[in-house]
Amino acid sequence: MNDMNWAAVYPEILLLVLACVVALVDLFVTDPRRTTTYLLTQLSLAVVGAMHFAAMGEPRIEAMQGMLVIDPLSHLLSGVSAYALIVTLVYARPYAESRDILKGELFTLSLLVLLGVNVMVAANNFLTTYLGLELMSLSLYALTALRRDHTISTEAAMKYFVLGALASGFLLYGLSMMYGATGSLSIPRVYEVISSGTVNQGVLVLGVVFVVAGLGFKLGAAPFHMWVPDVYQGAPTAATLLIGGAPKLAALGMTLRLLVEGMLPLANDWQQMMLVMAVASLVVGNLAAIAQSNLKRMLAYSTISQMGFVVLGLASGVVNKQPDVHALNAYSSAMFYAITYVLTTLGSFGLIMLLARQGFESEQISDLAGLFKRSPWYAFVMAIYMFSLAGIPPMVGFYGKLAVLQAMVTTGQSLYIWMAVIAVLLSLVGAFYYLRVVKVMFFDEPTDHSPVTAPMDARVVMSLNGAAVLVLGLLPSGLLALCTQAVVRALAH
Repeated sequence: MNDMNWAAVYPEILLLVLACVVALVDLFVTDPRRTTTYLLTQLSLAVVGAMHFAAMGEPRIEAMQGMLVIDPLSHLLSGVSAYALIVTLVYARPYAESRDILKGELFTLSLLVLLGVNVMVAANNFLTTYLGLELMSLSLYALTALRRDHTISTEAAMKYFVLGALASGFLLYGLSMMYGATGSLSIPRVYEVISSGTVNQGVLVLGVVFVVAGLGFKLGAAPFHMWVPDVYQGAPTAATLLIGGAPKLAALGMTLRLLVEGMLPLANDWQQMMLVMAVASLVVGNLAAIAQSNLKRMLAYSTISQMGFVVLGLASGVVNKQPDVHALNAYSSAMFYAITYVLTTLGSFGLIMLLARQGFESEQISDLAGLFKRSPWYAFVMAIYMFSLAGIPPMVGFYGKLAVLQAMVTTGQSLYIWMAVIAVLLSLVGAFYYLRVVKVMFFDEPTDHSPVTAPMDARVVMSLNGAAVLVLGLLPSGLLALCTQAVVRALAH
């Protein structure tokens, strides 16, 4: 028990205890607005997030007998995920209240999603990776089905569950093959055995194929994207935001742990698969989004194309058995892109929730018609999010795309330079459907003249969210330095 190192996992232990406390306290809450439960959940998330950020400068240490590794990478992704959930719940509360799903389950499951994220990004063993993944996924399946009387939500939950189980099976089968070939479940030990060159290469490559397929599903990258549009559209918008926020960071962390820390000597094999996934995501996401009239479905296809950029960053880490400067730049730019994408997604789906009201979802693009005349501030903030997703300066989305493209071009390899050109061209296609939303808000006549009302806390957070997207675009160096530090400390051990 001496190497359990309990102190290193205090945030996770506290999070589990607080999730249980929130579930118990809610049993005695009679207020339909769930004020006590809501405040206790937000306080829990704030404390856990602060604990992670406070520990960012600490050295990399192993805990739970080597099952978890606590380093700046896990602290950064876990901390950002905690604060993403805080913002999500601020937006979700009025929406959930008007649809009779503002219950204790929403808050308890949200905390369990974060616990799953924390375990995934800190996993140092195939078993803990899978346990974290299933804890997060099962909580998300339940959140998607919260509106039990709503046929579309239940259908979306069923699709998500069946396809999620299939993807988990892919990942588990791939990890079991890696275990069979290397004789170890420990990620560092797997790296050592593969590096020794004494393992059957055919078994390893087959295992990597299944692992990449499972990771592709969790990232929402093509051709494993089939669940994204239906689930994003069918789930209650609060659950959609929970799926599209922190879990993307968890998938990124899991990808770095498994493919870079554990299977780096097989980079020539998994990089090719990642490049195919990246280009497929950019093509499918951008072209399919043009045809959408439902805003949530359009943003779902947009997510697929945005994940294409993240996967490009991961795939362009040129490696020669050890991470070099180019590789570290590529991985840190992918992390920067994922974090800023989550920030923008929080705002865009949050605005959809704030515009929704009892019996009206506000999820068609036409529902935003004339928003500038109804609420100039909301229209301006939504325009910031759309410009950022399109990659228009000075929003943070532009710098995220630039960082990934720069990491690709500096490899000096013609394949990556051509990939960068393709990514830029497809981004131009993507700009069309983002700018269409701006055109509808500012230049179309409103079909709904009702005033836009939202609680004070949601209005304040929405304004801060929009300001963050703009400020990080003007001053990106701080966040990029944090991402670089996290990647360097994680991979240079």
